[in-house]
Amino acid sequence: MNPSDKPWAEPVPGGPADGIDQRAPIVHALVVHPQRADHGVRRDAAGRLAEAVGLAEALDLEIRGADIANLRAPHPATLFGKGKVEDIRLRAEELDAEVVVVDDALSPIQQRNLEKAWNAKVVDRTGLILEIFARRARTAEGKLQVEVARLSYERSRLVRTWTHLERQRGGMSKTGGPGETQIELDRRIIDDKIVKLKKELEEVRRTRTLHRAQRKKTPFPMLALVGYTNAGKSTLFNRLTGGDVLVKDMLFATLDTTLRQLHLPDGRPAILSDTVGFISDLPHELVASFRATLEEVQEADVVLHVRDIASESSDEQARDVKTVLKQLGFEDETGKRLIEVWNKIDQVAPEDQAILATRARRSSETGGPECFPVSAVTGEGCEALLARLAELVDTAPAIDVLLSPSDGRALAWLYQNARVVDRADVDDGSVRLSVRLDEQAMGRFERQFPQARLKAAAE
Repeated sequence: MNPSDKPWAEPVPGGPADGIDQRAPIVHALVVHPQRADHGVRRDAAGRLAEAVGLAEALDLEIRGADIANLRAPHPATLFGKGKVEDIRLRAEELDAEVVVVDDALSPIQQRNLEKAWNAKVVDRTGLILEIFARRARTAEGKLQVEVARLSYERSRLVRTWTHLERQRGGMSKTGGPGETQIELDRRIIDDKIVKLKKELEEVRRTRTLHRAQRKKTPFPMLALVGYTNAGKSTLFNRLTGGDVLVKDMLFATLDTTLRQLHLPDGRPAILSDTVGFISDLPHELVASFRATLEEVQEADVVLHVRDIASESSDEQARDVKTVLKQLGFEDETGKRLIEVWNKIDQVAPEDQAILATRARRSSETGGPECFPVSAVTGEGCEALLARLAELVDTAPAIDVLLSPSDGRALAWLYQNARVVDRADVDDGSVRLSVRLDEQAMGRFERQFPQARLKAAAE
């Protein structure tokens, strides 16, 4: 799709100026979900259709209709059979739809043929998601990643842009017609731009690697939130860190990774990252482009898989997230690196909450992941989650520390950089602590406070 050939207008900030309404015009859309018979076990069609409607609404399209189209086998030219193509054409005319959103991946030829048949702009699932990402990206890195993905997608669709140009050979010429020449030229331009952007992304990756190396010099464990889009990751992130990341009930509200310090129980600090949400059939262009950002997940000490447990499609969404994690090379070898956070229990009926609590308890007992039912909105269950996170990241043995009454700075340092497991105040004013420090933190403590008396604690 040519960037200047979008099926919707970009939203214009502000409102009427000098008596002229500058707001983007309303674009009417019909959303169609092809229910394939050859995909085996999939999420129910109604759920997929509702998700596609949510994606379309995220682009400010006015949804006039949303239909499920049963598809026995895909047709190479149009995806749908002739009868279904005609039915959808009549439906689009009836609704006066300017855009038809097809909740599936379309080839360039299929997209072009359907636009001719329906006399409307056709947007497939990949194009829809890419356009949302293009609008929502805020950081320079996010914009780079989205641009690489969009250019890779548009490159194969240049044929649509130049159908008005001559493509036949003429006379004794040994070169192609002007249409073919223009397409090849545009492809070379796009290829050159992709190469340039990928070099810039490689620099971003190098910078991120340096930042991670710098963070490893501090005794702060890394935690990462992952999950399906709109599962409540940003709300949970704000609840745990006191942050102010944008929270909105829409798909892909968060695109740019955010890092904040998190204080685990007993004062132990950690770094928590909020990442972009996943979605079923996530375009491979986006998975490849966002690899630099999602490396935060690979480097994390603990990954928190946030699930919308109130959704009827929660299990299917969880499978989609695990599929993307595999694409990123994430391996859960120990069984402790990934835990599930069952969010939005405040939206679950009280009698069902007891059932969820039992399921969560049995999951770890039967060899599955540890599961924690929580509500990021009310805070219910968050204390138990934080306590478990503190246990997971505290792999260092406990150390007994005896501090004199004058060692106030050392005491404050331990509360800020270590996990204080136990404390006893002695009658003479000294303090006896049992703390957990990793090797680097222990070295720093001994260098700064050589007067402190340390010994291994009896566990």
